Amino acid sequence: MAISGFGFACRPDFPLRLPFLHCVRFRVRKLRLSSVAAVEAVDEPECLTTIRDTHTSNSVHGRVGGDWKRLNSEELGISTSMFAKPAIKVMNGLKRKGYDVYLVGGCVRDLILKRTPKDFDIITSAELKEVMRTFSWCEIVGKWFPICHVHIDDTIVEVSSFSTRGRKFDRDLGDDLERPSSCDEKDYIRWKNCLQRDFTINGLLIFDPYARIVYDYTGGIEDIRKAKVQTVIPASSSFQVDCARILRAIRIAARLGFRFSRETAHSIKNLSCSIVRLDKARLMLEMNYMLAYGSAEASLRLLWKFGLLEILLPIQAAYFVCHGFQRRDKRSNMLLSLLSNMDKLLAPDRPCHSSLWVGILAFHKALSEKPRVPLVVAAFSLAVHNGGDISEAVNIARKITAPHDSSFHELSEPQNLEFQALTDAVVDLAASVKGALCKMTDQHFVSQAMAGYSRAPYSDLVFIPLGSYLKVCRIFECVRAGPEKGFVTKQGRKIDYESLALGGMQELRHVFARIVFDTVYPLRLNQEHSHT
Repeated sequence: MAISGFGFACRPDFPLRLPFLHCVRFRVRKLRLSSVAAVEAVDEPECLTTIRDTHTSNSVHGRVGGDWKRLNSEELGISTSMFAKPAIKVMNGLKRKGYDVYLVGGCVRDLILKRTPKDFDIITSAELKEVMRTFSWCEIVGKWFPICHVHIDDTIVEVSSFSTRGRKFDRDLGDDLERPSSCDEKDYIRWKNCLQRDFTINGLLIFDPYARIVYDYTGGIEDIRKAKVQTVIPASSSFQVDCARILRAIRIAARLGFRFSRETAHSIKNLSCSIVRLDKARLMLEMNYMLAYGSAEASLRLLWKFGLLEILLPIQAAYFVCHGFQRRDKRSNMLLSLLSNMDKLLAPDRPCHSSLWVGILAFHKALSEKPRVPLVVAAFSLAVHNGGDISEAVNIARKITAPHDSSFHELSEPQNLEFQALTDAVVDLAASVKGALCKMTDQHFVSQAMAGYSRAPYSDLVFIPLGSYLKVCRIFECVRAGPEKGFVTKQGRKIDYESLALGGMQELRHVFARIVFDTVYPLRLNQEHSHT
């Protein structure tokens, strides 16, 4: 029986249910993995029409004082075929009622970059109560900045209104927003809304699918062209208005491969500690946006570079310190390699369940505390994949002849372990992973992880909820408790991204096992080995 999957095949003497194994023997096949699409450079379009003069007071922000621009959306490469059908239904419904309708923010940015937006946000001249009357299934949510959730075909489309303004924005900047000369009422309304947004590359409005114009009031097109993340208003003020923007800045830069403006980078460093004011549910949401959409490695590097990792994930920050990892270090390590391999398997528009990246962090913590021989890690990943059948996993692991990555501190020197010794070591690793997970979700142990810092802020922050903890425990419990009744091992390499996003146990175990296996036994080493 041949095992198809990551790149190798074997013919064992017993039936196998592990299609992801790629290094049991020597025949290599090319590995295909999904990866994050590369960011395309965007040139300044020639189809540019400027509004007649410069407009605003530099007291709001120097960048806003430049020319306002109207740009042809088709010349930017945006067509209605790129829009999600639920968003089109909502826009058409509002347009038929006579309201102005726009797509707004990050979805416009992603469309310009030829990326698939994870959602489409709409803004309209209609009041929220008028939006409610337009659609049969609609609700107003949000206390600080109310919006409508319109339910269309099992999808939620977010709709905001120009009439809704953030209270903090009104209080801090309202006096500066004098209506410029040579500016009509609609431009003024759109401009004021853009100033409430976080970053210039999100301060874009596309009037679509009707006028087919992109309005740029903040220099967003230029910053997209320069691959730059900078705030609409001064960064120090912007982050004090909403400290969650610090985490969004990290997420956007990591996801797009953009750099920060000098002012934005400086303010992120200076105000990093302010994120502790966010509630735990919000922190978990922001961390999941960073780690579950195919940019986990880049996100972790940026969190470390700007002093946020020791606040959010002190245990992982302590690991970097212990191994002499500098803030601007371009090297890799096992933790970053695990996240990199997770990124390769994820689709940027189809997130994984949070328990996957939490499980990866716990697994790595267990290995960093007590290094294991590569064979133990291989057998452990195989046992997770097949739902706890350790005998099958151990028998397969003992046939592995491919080389492992010897650069990792977490892997000890290879040993030829007997069946029972290997079985015991796998069970011990499973227990260690659960112990590491307990430490990551215990305030006392999290605060202890900060002991290795001389100047770092104190942190005992734990934002991983109980539900995620229990889900991760279930991923690994089968290794200690034995085969799970009714569990069916994943067949083939194709990932069911919908099931993964919902936390389907079969998909979680399958993807976790592939991530670990690819990290310990990289395909490049197997290919080099096959040619020697």
